[in-house]
Amino acid sequence: MTGLVALFAATFLELCGLFMYGPLLLFTLKARGLDSAWIGLFGATQWLGMALATPFTAGWVRRLGARRALLLAAAVPLAACAGINLSDSVPLWAALYLIAGMAGALRWIVAEAMVAELAPPERRGRIVGLFETMVGLTFVVGPACLSALTGAGLDASWIRWLAVALLAAALLLSLRVPALHSHLEDDGARPGLSGILDALRDAPAVMAAGLIGGFFEAGLSSVLPLYGLAIGLGAALAALLVSASGLGSAVMMVPVGELVDRFGRQATWTLCALVNLGATLLLPWVGEAGALAWLIALLWGGAGGGLYTVAMIDIGHRHQGVALVSATAVLVMSYTLGGMMAPALGGMALQWSPRTGFPLLLAAWALAGVLAITLMPDRRPRPPRPARSATSD
Repeated sequence: MTGLVALFAATFLELCGLFMYGPLLLFTLKARGLDSAWIGLFGATQWLGMALATPFTAGWVRRLGARRALLLAAAVPLAACAGINLSDSVPLWAALYLIAGMAGALRWIVAEAMVAELAPPERRGRIVGLFETMVGLTFVVGPACLSALTGAGLDASWIRWLAVALLAAALLLSLRVPALHSHLEDDGARPGLSGILDALRDAPAVMAAGLIGGFFEAGLSSVLPLYGLAIGLGAALAALLVSASGLGSAVMMVPVGELVDRFGRQATWTLCALVNLGATLLLPWVGEAGALAWLIALLWGGAGGGLYTVAMIDIGHRHQGVALVSATAVLVMSYTLGGMMAPALGGMALQWSPRTGFPLLLAAWALAGVLAITLMPDRRPRPPRPARSATSD
C-alpha cells in the first residue's frame, strides 16, 4: 500500500507541475512575439514525443524494469524543464519539450500499469478508479495554481522554477515505489510494435473502449464550446460545457471502479457504452431544453472516462509485466486516436449541420462502441491473475 500511495503522490505532483509549466511556457512564447501558429506547433511537440515513444515503452520496461522506467520518466521532464529555464534558445526549448513528451508517454503507461499490478485483485476497480480521478484533478489543480500565482503577481520565471520543484518532489517520491519483477518472467510477451499488435489481437474490445472513450471524454471537449454556440448559448455558458464534461469524468471514475468490483468488467463496460449512447440520443431535444446540454456533457465525460477506466482494470486483471505494458500502450494509443478524431470529425459535422449532422455522427460513434464492446470477444481470455508481491530495490 505504501508503494501505491507514493505512486499516486508522485504522479499527482508531476502532472500538476507539467500543467503549470506547459501553459506558462506558451504564454512566454507569446510574450516574445511568436505567431500563434508557431506556438501551436511548439505545443504539439509534446504530443509528437508521446506518439513516437509509445510503441517502445514495453521494450524499455523489459530492459530497465518498471521501477527504473518510472524513475527515468520522472527524471527526464525534470532535466528538460530545468534546461529550458536555463536557456533562451527556442529551438532548444522545442527539442527538450519533445523529449519531455517522450518521457510523458513512459510515465503515463508505466504508472497506469503499475497501479493495476500493485492493486489487490478484489479492490483493483476501486483503486484504478481513484487513480483516474486523481489524474483528472491535475487538469484542474495545475492550471488553477498557475492562475493563482500569476494573479498574485509572481514573476513567470519564479513560477517556472516552482513547477520544476514539483517535478523534483515527484522524482523523490518515485523512489518510494517498489520494484516489480514480473517483467523478468518469460511470459511470451513481445516488446515494441509486435507486442502492441499481439495485445490488440488478443483483446480488440480494449482498443474499441479506448477509441470511443477518448472520442467522448477527451476529444469532444475541444468542440463542446462550438456546439454550445451553435445551439444559441453565449460564449461563457458554452465554455461551461467543457467543465460539465470534466466534472462527469472526475466524479464517475470511483463509482465505475466499484461497479467493476461488484458486477464484473463486461457488465460495467456495457453499462458505460449504453449510457454514452443514451446521452447522445438526447441531443435532438437540446433545442427545446438548453439545460439538457450540460447533463449530456456530464454523461459523456463520465461514460467516456468509464470506458477507459474499465479497459485499464480489464488488462490489469489479465496481464502482468511486459504484456501489461504492451496492453496499456494499446489503450493509450487508441484513447489518443479517439481524442484526435473527435475535434476533426465533430468540427466538420458542426459546420455541415449542428442540429442533424452532429447528433448523427455522435450517435454512430456511440452505437459502434456498444456493438464493439458487446460483440468483440477476446481471442485468448485469461482468468484473473493472483496478486503479486513487490519488494523494493
